[in-house]
Amino acid sequence: MTVIDVHTHVFPRIARREGGVLADSGQPWLRVDEGGTGMMMSGDDEYRPVGEALWDPARRLADMDAAGVDVQAVSSTPLMFGYSAEPGRAADWCDLVNERILAFCADAPDRLLPLCQVPLQDPALACDVASRAKADGHRGVHIGNHVGDRNLDDDGITAFLAYCAGLGLPVLAHPWDMLGADRMRGHMLPWLCGMPAETQLSILGLMLSGAFERIPESLRLCFCHGGGSFAFLLGRADNAWHRRDIVREGSPRPPSEYLDRFYVDSAVFDPRALRLLVDVMGADHVMLGTDYPFPLGELEPGATIRGCAGLDDAECALLLGGNAQVFFATAPAAADDLVTTEGSTP
Repeated sequence: MTVIDVHTHVFPRIARREGGVLADSGQPWLRVDEGGTGMMMSGDDEYRPVGEALWDPARRLADMDAAGVDVQAVSSTPLMFGYSAEPGRAADWCDLVNERILAFCADAPDRLLPLCQVPLQDPALACDVASRAKADGHRGVHIGNHVGDRNLDDDGITAFLAYCAGLGLPVLAHPWDMLGADRMRGHMLPWLCGMPAETQLSILGLMLSGAFERIPESLRLCFCHGGGSFAFLLGRADNAWHRRDIVREGSPRPPSEYLDRFYVDSAVFDPRALRLLVDVMGADHVMLGTDYPFPLGELEPGATIRGCAGLDDAECALLLGGNAQVFFATAPAAADDLVTTEGSTP
């Protein structure tokens, strides 16, 4: 049984000077300290203490061996997205980050799958960067779930997703820059409450706006953290679609009829929650995700899956790796499927 973790993060060694590609101040960079510790930095400000697994591939591979993980999909830390920067500088920054992620994965290309990032604030540039990244060897795209007040159903972002479908490039969507942060002070509440809400907002936005009707069904799209609050509240959304025309005016089908259009990871940390998630999404649309190497992640990869009542061996195998093999399978782009974003609002 191949075990594939689709949700892991990296912050390659990027010096403050190099971070200046993105911005003159507040740029993300990595301070590496002694003893295998470091600090993610935002300009002069310390953002989060981290360990060497975030930038050292040898340490990561050792951790994977110890945990029985065969393959990780490696994506940037959301602090690195750079969506507020001038688009040209953001594109240059993404090229730098993507180059470093490739280098991080180069020593074990059969075990570390690189995911690129793109300047999503400019969908046309994002398409260019994604095309270059795929040509260079990236296996997917890692995006935030919004750019400022523009959600994933924004016309430009939707066009980018359609372009990724044409490229055959899978997309991993991660919540970030959480809504309502001014009311969620302390206790990591933005991560505990804001992240699930952000992800549910993204999924329902794609459904109720009709965006899924405009995106090719070939798009392979995964939402982190079990899809946030979505599975638990799907019944509420379906009920609203059937009872209120204002809910269904943009969508010809209720939310429950779009479940085959995306995947979610398994990072819900409770076998009972995972049981519900599998019941809602199907065993073929949930993949192992741990949020490694951060402390809020699943410290024993796959423990929730293996402890989930009612999953048979075949279903466990799908969640632990089989679905990810399908998700990251290489697929050639068909010229007729490529969608241009020219003329879309950046």
